Amino acid sequence: MSLNKFSKTITQDDSLPAAQAMLYAIGLKEEDMSKPQIGIASTGYEGNPCNMHLNILSHQIKKSITNESLIGLIFNTIGVSDGITNGTKGMTYSLISREVIADSIETIVKAQYYDGLITVVGCDKNMPGAMMAIGRINRPSILVYGGTIKSGKWKNEKLNIVSAFEAYGLKIKGEISEEDYKGIIKNSIPGPGACGGMYTANTMSSAIEALGMSLPFSSSNPAESINKKNETNSIGKAIKNLLKKNIKPKDIMTKKAFENAIAITIALGGSTNAVLHLIAMAKSVDITISLEDFQRFSNKIPYIANLKPSGDYLMEDLHKIGGTPLVMKYMLDNGFLHGNCMTVTGKTINENLKKIDCKIDNKIIKPFSNPIKETGHIQILYGNLAPEGAVAKITGKEGEIFEGSAKVYENEFDAIKGIENEIKQGDVIVIRNSGPKGGPGMPEMLKPTSAVVGAGLIKDVALITDGRFSGGSHGFVVGHISPESFDGGPIAIIKNGDIIKIDSINNKIELKINNLEFDKRIKNLKLPTNKYNKGVVKKYINTVSSASKGCVTD
Repeated sequence: MSLNKFSKTITQDDSLPAAQAMLYAIGLKEEDMSKPQIGIASTGYEGNPCNMHLNILSHQIKKSITNESLIGLIFNTIGVSDGITNGTKGMTYSLISREVIADSIETIVKAQYYDGLITVVGCDKNMPGAMMAIGRINRPSILVYGGTIKSGKWKNEKLNIVSAFEAYGLKIKGEISEEDYKGIIKNSIPGPGACGGMYTANTMSSAIEALGMSLPFSSSNPAESINKKNETNSIGKAIKNLLKKNIKPKDIMTKKAFENAIAITIALGGSTNAVLHLIAMAKSVDITISLEDFQRFSNKIPYIANLKPSGDYLMEDLHKIGGTPLVMKYMLDNGFLHGNCMTVTGKTINENLKKIDCKIDNKIIKPFSNPIKETGHIQILYGNLAPEGAVAKITGKEGEIFEGSAKVYENEFDAIKGIENEIKQGDVIVIRNSGPKGGPGMPEMLKPTSAVVGAGLIKDVALITDGRFSGGSHGFVVGHISPESFDGGPIAIIKNGDIIKIDSINNKIELKINNLEFDKRIKNLKLPTNKYNKGVVKKYINTVSSASKGCVTD
């Protein structure tokens, strides 16, 4: 079987001499014209620690590919730093970037006739964007995660990105000196790599490894480790093996494989963003994943990982005891993973994990017999406030039922001021106009939730929104409320003082007003208009689906 079945369209057609001349111009020799061409899509750029080292990894991968008599060709696509844009209008572009990444990778690979694809990714939206492209293209592909960051330190306290966000809440309360405030900010992030807890980046990398689309240990190998370098050195053999066996993404990304991805997200206490992203990734390969799938797995899989933001440890700590394969092996042995799913190694999950020594340490990974929570932390809620569903992140530490009085804010910036000045015990903070269309771009609420933590109200208030949460958010929080306020969803009719009940045991979220008043408010609701009349934001608002359907634009 020909391994260059796509690139030969360009390299072997005598009627395309100009195309071949261009390939000679980039340094290819005549003998290279019959070699498979592998696109290496890097989201590397200098402006974000998650991505600052990815171009280096891409060149290491290219060398590995060249060593296998393949042609590796690096190209770049964008990234948006959630850590930098959180709490600003720049967050509008974060979720939008997922679509731009997917579209740009698809465009290059299809236009240039590459035979295979390696994506080199770091930050939150890089990974699902790359995976959506991989699914659409359906040519032999591997995702390489840039790796997790080292922990920071200030005055013997172990730090990470959320430490910097939560320091702001302490500053609001006057409980931190200016020296310590600056010390935390300057020392939270010591170098390259993605945010260190079980936030969105490490959640998605773990889910993608369980999905079978990255090599074993890719999700837990730290960015600056020899393990990550060894991983890049093995990519050439791995992609050549996929070409020889003609194993394509759709052969790997099956319904059962997505169930594995959901399962590990639940067990690890992963980010609620995984709900959006896995639904979108599945759509790229014509697999249907719904909110009900997440609830089904959350009902049966215990939450066992003592990882930040709700726990005590970071991904670097999990790596030291065996990394993501340890967790997968433990889940497999207890019947929580499908072991017969194919992976990018050309072997099944069972085969990949056969030699993994499954000894959990009881500190970082709890036994299923004594979990942190007997059911999953992701709970899908329905009710008169969320007819199409909402996604709650309930670890149990702040309780499982909350009823309180609404304090309504039209955006997160007003909410921050409210948290500083007027929020009190028993309040339900409501942040609306923050959905995929209304935000626009469904901004993350890490700044408000971090302010709540820093203000000492983590166990005393709830926060609901039609926006979404960072993987670093924790507390009694409910997001993805659908329909969003921009589309006339019931979150738009909440008034200050209304009683809201959130019941994660019975999966309910209710606005406690009578039906006549509810219907009256809906009838009198005036919908906003799109204020964006040009550019990528306009295109996004006009095409994006609801959060309950993954915020896809195709």
